[in-house]
Amino acid sequence: MSVDFIINAEPRSEQGKGASRRLRRTGRVPAVIYGAGREPELLSVEQRELLKLLTNDAFYSHMLTVKIGERAENAVLRDLQRHPFKPTIVHLDLQRVEAGSTINVHVPLHFINQENAPGVKDQGGVVNHHMVEIEISCLPDAIPDFIEVDIGALGLGQALHLSELVLPAGCSVYALSHGTHQDQAVVSIHAVRGAAEGESDVEGSSEGAASAE
Repeated sequence: MSVDFIINAEPRSEQGKGASRRLRRTGRVPAVIYGAGREPELLSVEQRELLKLLTNDAFYSHMLTVKIGERAENAVLRDLQRHPFKPTIVHLDLQRVEAGSTINVHVPLHFINQENAPGVKDQGGVVNHHMVEIEISCLPDAIPDFIEVDIGALGLGQALHLSELVLPAGCSVYALSHGTHQDQAVVSIHAVRGAAEGESDVEGSSEGAASAE
């Protein structure tokens, strides 16, 4: 189900640490929007409204509508800075998006059929998630909320790689299409180390007892 995310923002003229601290004391978050060949623009967003939007995981990779007065900008989230110990946001970075222009976004991975994978169900292995999100390239209106990763066929010692992911039409893995990384493993199934060591210890004890006899 498609969700519309609307950020109500206000322009701000002051910048610097002191100005940002004063702004946060009023319950607002300093933000900036940039890109699309235009100058960056300083904004502020209400803290409570932003925290409510962030409860939906799709917000991190979805197209956002940023309302600034009477006009609206399409944007994606580029960076989010959280307070080190308070449940608050201290800064927000947004990148403008133009229709028809390919963009790069990070999209979360949703793993399914983990308990039914032969490596887990029949061979006693455990699942190791090497990635929880990937960067993809696509048009703004093709951004998926998440990428589904089905590992129901994986056996013990096997892995699923970036090139094996099933992506929506019009999407590609940025690392592969731009040659920046190798075809990395996304998820794998391996043996439980503790169990293997335990079996080895038991066998050693049995052999020792037999020798003593």
